[in-house]
Amino acid sequence: MGKLGDCWDECCYRWDEWKYCLACLGILAGAVLLAVLLAAFGFVRHASVSVDEASLARFELNTSSPVTSLAYNLSLTLVVRNPNWAMALKNTKPLEAAYMFDDQVFDRFELAGKGDRHPPGKTRVYHLAAGSAARFAALGNAGEAEFRKENATGTFEVEVAVTGEVRYTARYTKCKLEASCPLKLQLAPPGAAAAVVFQRVKCELAKPEKNC
Repeated sequence: MGKLGDCWDECCYRWDEWKYCLACLGILAGAVLLAVLLAAFGFVRHASVSVDEASLARFELNTSSPVTSLAYNLSLTLVVRNPNWAMALKNTKPLEAAYMFDDQVFDRFELAGKGDRHPPGKTRVYHLAAGSAARFAALGNAGEAEFRKENATGTFEVEVAVTGEVRYTARYTKCKLEASCPLKLQLAPPGAAAAVVFQRVKCELAKPEKNC
């Protein structure tokens, strides 16, 4: 322990100098407290995002109306985990999820509102079950061609984009929370007795900003 050990030997075993012993104990306690605070608040571990379950029951393109639209029925389970053991996350902006096809958003949802707090070490599970007979999608000719290509295989590439902004406990800086979850979803046959198998997808986090 170096000088701290020498202090202990010279002070704490000389009962007539108990004040120095207390000083040694105070230095030791301060060093331990500093180490704990540094471990707890000195380094940020960013939240992890994953899609644990997903099921696509309907995905159809409608080009007969004045605007291109998608009819869909998609259910999924989105999981957000705070890996920090001491720092909570507080939303400074709402946490949202957007459904995208060919880089075009066709629906979006609020997962948690501004001011919502995600405790340290906890996992939040969001169950999204949504559908629509006609959701506008600005696909263009290239997007429509991609839809027809994927429709021929029965497997669609749909992205779930998670966006938000958080502040960590004991930190002033606001940090963006952005994750991309690329899904390959097999369209479930109508009236299928067995569920389509889905492999859990770990979402890719955007590179954090310098101060985050």
